[in-house]
Amino acid sequence: MNQTVRQIKVTFLTFYFEAWDALAETHRIMSGDPRFDVTVVAIDRKLTGDEGYGGVADVAAFFDSHGIKHLVNADLAALEPDYIFVNYPWQRNYPPQYRPDKLAAIGRIVYVPYYSLPLVAEPVDGVHPESGFEAIGAHLYTQRMHQLASLVVVQDKFLKGAYGKLPRGNDHVHFVGSTKLDALIEEVEEIAESGQLAVRALTTLVWAPHHSYSPHWLNFGVFAQVCWGMLDWAAANPAVRVILRPHPFLFGTLVDREVMTREALDDWLARWRDLPNTSIDSESSSAMIFAQADALLTDGISYLAEWPLAMGKPALFMENPEHWMFSDLGELAAAAAVKVDSLDQLAEYLVAVPSRTTQIEALRAAAMPYPGEAAERIVTAVAADRSGLIDPATVTEVPWELQAGREPLKD
Repeated sequence: MNQTVRQIKVTFLTFYFEAWDALAETHRIMSGDPRFDVTVVAIDRKLTGDEGYGGVADVAAFFDSHGIKHLVNADLAALEPDYIFVNYPWQRNYPPQYRPDKLAAIGRIVYVPYYSLPLVAEPVDGVHPESGFEAIGAHLYTQRMHQLASLVVVQDKFLKGAYGKLPRGNDHVHFVGSTKLDALIEEVEEIAESGQLAVRALTTLVWAPHHSYSPHWLNFGVFAQVCWGMLDWAAANPAVRVILRPHPFLFGTLVDREVMTREALDDWLARWRDLPNTSIDSESSSAMIFAQADALLTDGISYLAEWPLAMGKPALFMENPEHWMFSDLGELAAAAAVKVDSLDQLAEYLVAVPSRTTQIEALRAAAMPYPGEAAERIVTAVAADRSGLIDPATVTEVPWELQAGREPLKD
């Protein structure tokens, strides 16, 4: 007699829709697999600079635009999921009812990183870079979300090894490569094959600044130092179309961290929008941004690796010499880039970018061990998992974000 096999109930919990590409292919595969009963839940968030929790309407609108059925700020306990997928680890950005201790009491957390690759090391004490660096940043694997995850996905062998040094070990950690890179490269190829982009009348440069402005955290961003010079450069080079692709946290962080005043930033933004050859694009996918561009200028971090892997040519790297050290993968990404020491070099590099073919291939070999297969490997891992729920009370190590010197957890 045939017995009905119970479906595995999976919930994708999302507020950071800007990184949905980390989960999209896994969601697509599971949604079409009869073994799984899939639900998507859009929730509020509080990012740097936000006064309170909110923004779920933007998350819901994103899912609506992609035809993805979803619930809004749902009661997870009522859904009774077996697995809860998340793509973002910082618990302070989650409403209290969706933080890791709450999630782990309901279902098994599956953590898939929102970023494409772990490119940065971390100061040993988390505060003073001169004290030395961990090869793998502790914030990448010792936050509470990491501690309570039943399954963890990593993009390189070094991070899996870092988990292996913790008391729990790394049997629950799966080295599958990067779902984001797989999705990015596939979309870039689809755009190219579709012919949906018109022939460019102007040389197009994408400028992608990062949001970090302090030795206390990453310290890659140079926007405040170069933004006025970039404005002058764009005005002096009308034959170049410049698309500003800000990190989602860029403008809020600039003001919240008092790197720029609100008045100065608003003034700069108005001047940038007034130029006929400049624009800001925060909405298009990375693939669409890349497909429009002849070159990419960035101070870090993810695009430093994503651009060469997707486009086969080096990024232009405007480096803050005081940034945190690169991880091993980060060193490969930096080697695959061309450093820009001054804006005077931009025009030259837009005509002819020096080759980095060998370096890009070395980066590809390390970053994409199973090209195109990451999502399938995640689905396989979930289907084969036989772990029980993790009792948060049994995990007593102080998580990274609650250690001294970190940002306070405020509601």
